Amino acid sequence: MSEQQRIKVMVVDDHPMWRDAVARDLSEAGFDVVATAGDGEQAVRRAQATSPDVLVLDLNLPAKPGVQVCKELVGANAALRVLVLSASGEHADVLEAVKSGATGYLLKSASTEELIDAVRRTALGDPVFTPGLAGLVLGEYRRLASDPTPAAGADEPKAPQLTERETEVLRLVAKGLSYKQIAERLVISHRTVQNHVQNTLGKLQLHNRVELVRYAIERGLDDA
Repeated sequence: MSEQQRIKVMVVDDHPMWRDAVARDLSEAGFDVVATAGDGEQAVRRAQATSPDVLVLDLNLPAKPGVQVCKELVGANAALRVLVLSASGEHADVLEAVKSGATGYLLKSASTEELIDAVRRTALGDPVFTPGLAGLVLGEYRRLASDPTPAAGADEPKAPQLTERETEVLRLVAKGLSYKQIAERLVISHRTVQNHVQNTLGKLQLHNRVELVRYAIERGLDDA
């Protein structure tokens, strides 16, 4: 069994022909498509019933908007990865999706090969964005990080100690590198990079790589 066949995927889109085509392409590529849905309420119910690893989600949905679907499902299951597949490249839509818990954002103009690669990488925890959108998201994190944060008071517990290698990996994550690129840069395996990221998430009590990027940027690690 291939790595892709072990990845459970759910496709949510209100256009039946598009939804069926995406589900078919992913299934033919070896993914286990466990469910599809055509509206937001249905998406939440079926995702809770089937527990997919990756949710391929359109934003413009009847009954309940995609960002609300994302927020509810990721809030209930931090292990879920959400790849937004949308016709909209509007900056506000991209940022709202990421703030709701989406791991990546791909435009519907992407090729089938790009979609398959994006789903595979999303399952691994990589933030995947249509070219040009990654810089937008990182820029927004930098803007948020420069704002005063009243919650971070004197009573805040001491930050957990990361190893030198974990800090090095975190710095490269903050720069927007994929796990593969980090592995090549540090001459270590992809699995080792994943392990460092998972250990760091555990130490910092964060849920996903998007939160990790913000944590790193808030501490200026992306400029190091």
